[in-house]
Amino acid sequence: MLRLTLAQMRRSLGRLTAAAVAIVLGTAFVAATLIAGDVMTRTTYDAVTATYGDADLVVRQDSPLTQEQLDGMRAADGVVAVDPMVVGWVQLALGGRSTTERLLVVPSEPRLASLQVVEGTVPAGPDEVALPASTLERLDAALGDTIRVDWTVWSDDEPEAQVAQVRVVGLVDDPAQAWARFGGAGLAPEASVLAWSGWSTLEEAYTTEAVVAVAPGAVEPARAALVAPAAPDAQVVTRDEAAAASVESLADGTNVMVSVVLAFASIALLVAALVISNTFQVLVAQRTRTLALLRCVGARRAQLRASVLLEAGLLGLAASGLGVLVGIGLTAGALVVLARVDVGVPLPTTVSVTAVAVLVPLAVGTLVTVLAALVPARAATRVAPVAALRPADAPAVGARSGRVRLVFSLLLSVGGAAGMLAAVALARLGAVDAMAPLGLGILGGAASFVGVVLGAVFWVPKVVAGVGRLVQGSSPSARIAAANTVRNPRRTAATSTALLIGVTLVVMMSTGAASARSSLAQDLDQRYPVDVLLEGLDPVSGGTEAIDPAVLRAVAAVDGVRDLVPVRQASVTAESTDGSTWDGVVFAIDPQDARRVVGNEPVLDALSADVLVLPDDAEISGDVTVSGRDQEWELTGAGTTLGTVRAPTSVGWVGESAMDRLAPDATETLAFVALEAGAKAGEVQQSVQDAIGDATVSVVSPAAERAVYEQVINTMLAVVVGLLGVAVLIALVGVANTLSLSVLERRRESATLRAIGLSRRGLRWMLAVEGMLIAGVGALLGTALGLFYGWAGAATVFGTISDLTLAVPWLDLALVMVVALAAGLVASVLPGRSAARTPPVAALAVD
Repeated sequence: MLRLTLAQMRRSLGRLTAAAVAIVLGTAFVAATLIAGDVMTRTTYDAVTATYGDADLVVRQDSPLTQEQLDGMRAADGVVAVDPMVVGWVQLALGGRSTTERLLVVPSEPRLASLQVVEGTVPAGPDEVALPASTLERLDAALGDTIRVDWTVWSDDEPEAQVAQVRVVGLVDDPAQAWARFGGAGLAPEASVLAWSGWSTLEEAYTTEAVVAVAPGAVEPARAALVAPAAPDAQVVTRDEAAAASVESLADGTNVMVSVVLAFASIALLVAALVISNTFQVLVAQRTRTLALLRCVGARRAQLRASVLLEAGLLGLAASGLGVLVGIGLTAGALVVLARVDVGVPLPTTVSVTAVAVLVPLAVGTLVTVLAALVPARAATRVAPVAALRPADAPAVGARSGRVRLVFSLLLSVGGAAGMLAAVALARLGAVDAMAPLGLGILGGAASFVGVVLGAVFWVPKVVAGVGRLVQGSSPSARIAAANTVRNPRRTAATSTALLIGVTLVVMMSTGAASARSSLAQDLDQRYPVDVLLEGLDPVSGGTEAIDPAVLRAVAAVDGVRDLVPVRQASVTAESTDGSTWDGVVFAIDPQDARRVVGNEPVLDALSADVLVLPDDAEISGDVTVSGRDQEWELTGAGTTLGTVRAPTSVGWVGESAMDRLAPDATETLAFVALEAGAKAGEVQQSVQDAIGDATVSVVSPAAERAVYEQVINTMLAVVVGLLGVAVLIALVGVANTLSLSVLERRRESATLRAIGLSRRGLRWMLAVEGMLIAGVGALLGTALGLFYGWAGAATVFGTISDLTLAVPWLDLALVMVVALAAGLVASVLPGRSAARTPPVAALAVD
């Protein structure tokens, strides 16, 4: 049977190509993911190892190191130097610029250094620091400049702001990129790092590691000697052992990422399985006479089944091997590209292929192929010997789907949808932990989608037939194409379902992202309804003070600023007639000025001269008496009566005339800034900070926060759609495969059509319409399902947002449909050319 199987594979090589391509794409995805995961682990290991410098030993313990322990370690035999791995965070500023920086302690021994001072000197005094070039660039500073360090210390449970002027004496480099994943680091003496980070003692820094340099040849004696002065739970290990332990604790994040990507790879392999199954069903159908003849000459059912499965196994093994090579090539190419881009993390220049990265894709690809061929193999055993006596025309594939499948499909679809709706309801009510509705929603969505895919054979052909009736009147070729799509419901359903899976997931993510983007933007507009908020601060008391008009003029002149309105604020108490009260801060702004800079429409609609606009959660209503309060929270007057309106806001709002009565001495401590359309909020925020200079004015940009949210959502969407793109590509390969197999099956039929007058162009158009019907219906159904799942997911995840917006990404949906139709058209080109080139006389010959 092996020689027979190999012979059949050679004869059917063209028909197996599409299935092989599907396996190659899926296994390449798996191999590339595993190799990339190994690259991330190696990169992390190299970076962690570099943080220890060239230390001989590392002392690690669960409790913080004490000065007494360090002194004991330094006195141990064979020890040259011991440095605690203190890592502090400090706030640096120069002019109107500020940044946070990670600071390390200047090493007492060159071997313990993870950073190098490449220009200037090593910091030695309490007012000296060495910084990386990137930090100096952010501060617009240079070597030798004096910068400000701000920190806070606590005295009697009260915070006290501290300031120090320090000089940049050195420029540091991180040749091994040990601290690149943290944005870089600088150097300062130990006492300075502790003080500037707000720690009064080494114990407060909670440092649990120390690096040790020992005399030549004294590693093991020093290792034994260091045990006594350390804590009872301490471990004295080599640098490589410490790095390995750290990487193991950090590996969870990498493993989670690899697992997520492998989940997308499994989707691609599922789609590939549909393509493979389709291919083998057609092959078995076309070999009906051959299989029957084999039965006549004594072949058993088990031998026929084994022959089909062996063919699948050999195909899977060969294609998976090629897929592994493609995956290795893709990863190597990615490393070459990343090497030319500053990604901030050192990456290897070559791919290190592990046994897991080779064996797992080979095994998975082969197993998926064999499993996909099980049903066709079973069909091969049902061929009766008498079939050898029948003509070989028009082989039929598949049998009527059973009632059991229908029942399971309905149960999963309806039950899963009910679970999703219950999850949405629970999320909106907020009565349980947020993870409960999320888990229920994921489980319900997965169950319903499996039910939809399981039952696709029942309803997808009907949808294809319905759409076909809409287009069949356009031409005779379209009428024949519409009829051809439903001649084999199983194959049409499998092909459309393969595309449906990918499109559903793409549209679901796109819809969820659009809803999340819209809902978060609306929520931010309600809580922070301005693009940029300025607030004057009193550097002495820590309270607020009026913003200098010169500062406001400077900000108004910044590129990207469209408008600026100064605003007064005051603390008030509002009391209703029933005695209930509301205490809070109110902003005073003229209603007309508000429309220039405020984005909260409910507030804008409610704001008027005699109304206090309150947050939604305020427990008072009706007419209220509002009184201003001073900084000691004492009432400043008898109060004034105002009406109330609730709106989605976090503060109160009044008109200018009301503020004149509430707090006539209130000054313009705030300014609302509106940005021009298309302005980059982050860049404008930095320009505003520069324009303010040394003035004590706080700058907060909700617009920049919105931009960050949108960037995160768009980045995640791009990554997910890119990962799902492999599944969609395999599905489109399946469309081309279906058309190619149809051409092979219908050679005599196509010849008959040509003989009775159908032109080559008409034949090609018939296949084009068939391809677009199959792909278009798959995309259309996937779009509808994706919208439903996307809305349900967004409503579950963002259920606590009161005004949830369920957005429709029209542009994305249009793009999906255009790509699907174009892909169906392109998939028909080669099959159409093949059919048109075959002479009618040759095609009418019996195989």
